[in-house]
Amino acid sequence: MLGPLEGIVVLDLSRALAGPHAAQLLGDLGARVIKVEHPDGGDESRGWGPPFVGPDNDISTYFLAANRNKQSIAVDLKTPEGKALVERVARHSDVLVENFRTGVLDRLGLPVERLHELNPRLVILSITGFGHDGPEGGRPGYDQIAQGEGGLMSLTGPSPDQPTRVGASIADLLAGIHGAYGVAAALYERERTGRGRVVRTSLLAAITGVHAYHGTAWTVGGHVSTANGNHHVSITPYGSFRCADGLLQVGAANEGQWRKVAELLGIDPATPRYATNRDRTAHRDELIAEMEKALAAHDRDHWLAALAEAGVPAGAIRSIDEVYAWEQTRSQGLVVTVEHPVLGPIELPGPPLRFDGLTGGRHTAPPALGQDGAAVLAWLEACERRSTSEESVR
Repeated sequence: MLGPLEGIVVLDLSRALAGPHAAQLLGDLGARVIKVEHPDGGDESRGWGPPFVGPDNDISTYFLAANRNKQSIAVDLKTPEGKALVERVARHSDVLVENFRTGVLDRLGLPVERLHELNPRLVILSITGFGHDGPEGGRPGYDQIAQGEGGLMSLTGPSPDQPTRVGASIADLLAGIHGAYGVAAALYERERTGRGRVVRTSLLAAITGVHAYHGTAWTVGGHVSTANGNHHVSITPYGSFRCADGLLQVGAANEGQWRKVAELLGIDPATPRYATNRDRTAHRDELIAEMEKALAAHDRDHWLAALAEAGVPAGAIRSIDEVYAWEQTRSQGLVVTVEHPVLGPIELPGPPLRFDGLTGGRHTAPPALGQDGAAVLAWLEACERRSTSEESVR
């Protein structure tokens, strides 16, 4: 696949979701990603399901979500032969991605110092649960644990006494995104310094990093935010509202939009309790009740059309299947078709970035365990021959 990172080689030692997601994003940008998996079962996410698909019902759709545009080699890092092979690949890589617990890479004989001895230009991305240092550094962590420990569950759900996990593995995915942009910055820095840097993030950092106004509400305002259901804590009306046949969402984020909503629904926008956003937020429950009484007169499609004509942000609440059938989703390159060695042509969620002047590249399906061993060895031997030739010229 062509992209801004064409020519960059990523050695992916990670598993599960955060690290694989970071490496997948780099692959989407054109990097060559070599995924190292244990010969016995490979990445544990290959066993995560249901759903499973394929003739033998043994291919995990979870694994398919985080490993497009990669090659797979089967290597046991605990053997001298496996470690030696990874060291050979590291010498010719630009980036190494790992999400082991703190200290595991050292115990495998691949500490940062050794990796930079092999390749001073290597950028190393390390993703941990709670950070590699500090009083709880090295503590293991999975997504839901981090959502709870990082405060996100306390902000999510119908009420403060029902903390709720975000439906997607948001800590893992955000850590992967942060890791990928950290790698991009380190690769840019390397152009000036000639040396690779260690980039670190964690699930805790990923969750804390998206507190945004909830964070400053406490650090500056001394206010502890809590779960507020489907309505914004600071903007009113901004949330989900019932109409004749279900729910729709309305976001009136400024006074002009509020006046348009009020006019559509027959509400006096100058009523003292609704006159400003502060007033409306203080009387949110009353306003919701008044809006839903008016909205009950028509179905969702009627109101979405009326709100769109008025220029007020509004929308439906789509199910996952509806999102992937939606023409707008497909028009943005958010669905790609790949040829899987067992499943044949399949559709996958596509990359979230587009670059003007670059047409969508050809994506490859997530690999079978170890399927690219021969191809990677051939590439590695070519790299080594080229290095030897260059050294002899010097």
